[in-house]
Amino acid sequence: MLHRIIGAGIGALATYLLLIIFGPKGADASMYVMPVIVGALVALLWPWVIGLILARRVKARRDEKISAEVERQVAEQTKGS
Repeated sequence: MLHRIIGAGIGALATYLLLIIFGPKGADASMYVMPVIVGALVALLWPWVIGLILARRVKARRDEKISAEVERQVAEQTKGS
């Protein structure tokens, strides 16, 4: 639920910024179609992007733990020999 609220906020902010940048004063409403579409896409896609970033971080940490455990076991085996 919270990610949808944050997504809507980010989408609204992106839309607002694009309207400020590309929207001329007194422009026709059709000028705002593209910024609104981009804002909607940002609102829809940001959870997936954040999810991919977090998944990569989790995988990297898991790989580090596995490597550390393998190194520890190899060190124990070489000590015992």
